[in-house]
Amino acid sequence: MCGINGFFSKSLNTYNDIITAMNMAISHRGPDTNGKWEDKNSGIVLGHQRLSIIDITSAGNQPMQSFSKRYILTFNGEIYNHLEIRNELKINNSKIIWRGNSDTETLIEAIDFWGIETTLKKIEGMFAFGLWDKKTHSLILARDRIGEKPLYYGWQGEGINKVFLFGSELKALKVHPEFKGEINRDTIALQLRYNCIPAPYSIYKNIYKLQPGNYLELKENDLKKGLIPNTINYWSLKNCAIYGNINQIKLSDVDFQKDLERQLKLSVKKQMMSDVPLGAFLSGGIDSSLIVALMQSESIKSINTFTIGFSENEYNEALYAKKIANHLGTNHTELYVSSKNALEVIPQLPTIYDEPFSDSSQIPTIILSKLAKKHVKVALSGDAGDELFCGYNRYLISKNFSNILNLIPLNLRKILASAIKVIPSQNWSKLSKFLPKYNQYNNFGDKLHKGADVLGARTQFDLYYMLRSHWHDPSEIIKNCNEPKTILNKFNSEVKNLNSQEQMMFLDILTYLPDDILVKLDRAAMSSSIETRVPFLDHKLIEYAWKIPQYLKYRDGKGKWILRKILSKYVPKTLTDRPKMGFAVPIDMWLRGPLKDWAENLLSQKRLQQEGYFNSKLIRDKWSDHLSEKRNWQSDLWDILMFQAWIDENGQ
Repeated sequence: MCGINGFFSKSLNTYNDIITAMNMAISHRGPDTNGKWEDKNSGIVLGHQRLSIIDITSAGNQPMQSFSKRYILTFNGEIYNHLEIRNELKINNSKIIWRGNSDTETLIEAIDFWGIETTLKKIEGMFAFGLWDKKTHSLILARDRIGEKPLYYGWQGEGINKVFLFGSELKALKVHPEFKGEINRDTIALQLRYNCIPAPYSIYKNIYKLQPGNYLELKENDLKKGLIPNTINYWSLKNCAIYGNINQIKLSDVDFQKDLERQLKLSVKKQMMSDVPLGAFLSGGIDSSLIVALMQSESIKSINTFTIGFSENEYNEALYAKKIANHLGTNHTELYVSSKNALEVIPQLPTIYDEPFSDSSQIPTIILSKLAKKHVKVALSGDAGDELFCGYNRYLISKNFSNILNLIPLNLRKILASAIKVIPSQNWSKLSKFLPKYNQYNNFGDKLHKGADVLGARTQFDLYYMLRSHWHDPSEIIKNCNEPKTILNKFNSEVKNLNSQEQMMFLDILTYLPDDILVKLDRAAMSSSIETRVPFLDHKLIEYAWKIPQYLKYRDGKGKWILRKILSKYVPKTLTDRPKMGFAVPIDMWLRGPLKDWAENLLSQKRLQQEGYFNSKLIRDKWSDHLSEKRNWQSDLWDILMFQAWIDENGQ
């Protein structure tokens, strides 16, 4: 895990100072060493900050030049099958004299030997890189298949000062003297809808995110003309999902469990490759517990596990995580988080995330990363189990929604929704304590109100889109805004052979996972200079998962059926069989308590009117409802608060 950046300019008079500043801006991503490389004749400069994980010697330093001297590489990530690729290169090309054992060197020599397209299809891992080809005078930018590693790019400046910038984080781009930083009001709407700004957009005009599974190539003439070519897709989730759905594997339930367990173990084993201390995040849920169990089965000594808890019981999974860790025999460390801890983290959020980002689980993820950093340099995570194996509540809701669509007319559903929302959410939660069927659900009233919101959905896709949206009409609240089109609001059933649950899972892997979950994880971990790895995102495992019949993922009213079966071999069901909690934090309570003054300052009517971004009345109404506990608007309010905090930090 590292930080990469670079730029192309027609004028390189002060390039050394600029690339040094760009490196320093992302030094948290790689505090071990840094490097820079330039070609004045071509106008290209590459920078790198290194977090040494594989081959921690100087032989792995970057930017790295290929043995043939043709290519220069600045690379962020890990190539888990690099030893296999290196062996293949040794068999096919005896001319290479290897300098070290890093996966960076393996990658650049593979590109030199096979070319970019073939190499991208061969490598397994998480990555983003910039590559300069001295022979063709072209710059190549590439990103991994699912989007674990970030990569921003775009043009800034005018005329002779026009510059093409790229980097792991916006911080690196922003220190370049030609960076203008003009806010794109339209993309604020995306943040309010999805709590993040999805690729290819960013908060700034003319700055983009390279989408997962893609690369782009800029020839020197393109660079000189200020052009950006179309991106090239080298791996397609759509093709993966369609092919897997058509070519379902036929095995017994038991054989499927054995085969999937073998695939998972293989991924975990590959991702445990490290020359530095390694551990895992353990929430106590199905996914992280399974990853930890498989890690422990592959290790002769106790692995390191880390979890955080909350004093508010309805948000606390730490008790379960501790029991699971004790059962598996891990070396477990836990930390209980208070509102005071949150207050200490909140001022850092606009800097850590670079652009408005409002998934509130960012807070515990940052704190967990800080905790883990004291003991390890690499941590495995259980993320992506929900998307691959049907774990989110929205998938479970969709299973029953077709009956509602058919049995209850739309007008009657709207009346029912209004009746539900007349009763405050906290009253529904209190009532649920007396109903055996519902008293197991945390925040039952909030869930019921959210369910009422989607009773007006006309189709299964409407249901999904509404469940994914925080503010259902962001253009109503943002002044002078035209919400951009995304994959979700222009979805045209490209995977119509999938059922409604599978379509939701497909869209989440395509959008929610890379734009929200993986952004949250990457920035939180890298802010503490710790590398995170996600075994569920091995692309071969993803391709295999799409060949598993849906009835093995969703069964008996529960998601992740097959994962639960595998986990039960390692951990008693009594420790894991409970309602899904997620990595939630008690933002709703904190906003009414210790965070109230902070929020009131950012949401004051005078301030909102002066800044001119939002319709202040709509925000103040929701703030008032939230404080009175009439309705829990924590998600909607957190979206606004994170934008306001970001504006504070960025001075606009």
